[in-house]
Amino acid sequence: MNPSAAASSRQRRRGPELEAALLDAAWDELVEADYAKLTMESVAARASTGIAVLYRRWANKDQLVLAALEHYRGSHPVELRDTGTLRGDLLAALNGMGQARAAFFAIAAAADFSGLLASTGLTLAEARDRILGDQRLSRSQAIYQRAHDRGEIDLEQIPAVVLAMPFDLVRHDLLMDLKPVPPARIESIIDELFLPLVQLDLTP
Repeated sequence: MNPSAAASSRQRRRGPELEAALLDAAWDELVEADYAKLTMESVAARASTGIAVLYRRWANKDQLVLAALEHYRGSHPVELRDTGTLRGDLLAALNGMGQARAAFFAIAAAADFSGLLASTGLTLAEARDRILGDQRLSRSQAIYQRAHDRGEIDLEQIPAVVLAMPFDLVRHDLLMDLKPVPPARIESIIDELFLPLVQLDLTP
């Protein structure tokens, strides 16, 4: 990009649009260079902006990386399709999560192991909550509410920890293996562990 084009780009972008561009650039740097090599200067260069623009929003590299991880997760939601059954909905959601989140968990884990936790002073649980957000039940609740309305489950009788279990197990596999979760593993989680705990017995 020539200097005049870069200047024009800097002038056009404002507010949320500019911040999204900066966070996208930080994510791309994480993917290509990893956390250890990422710098505020490299992100600014990739975003075709000045480094002062970054420092006005994030105090340091660690805060920028955390924000980039949050932004990527939030801007790439896993689709929650209505298939007509609880099993179908979970298969679609967890397979989508197992594929779409593999790269995210690999980058997040690499950043942690490269010193992000030590630099920020966050515990592993604090970093998890910061990066993943309050989503353990928030988005999946739509799946369970549909199943409740269809008469497949009774939400008043199921502990929250049980509802979170299939999603937590897939996240665990993603974090441990850093690759997409095999569909057979997801079917096992749903059919052998989760559904026997929650489905209503509708036999006469």
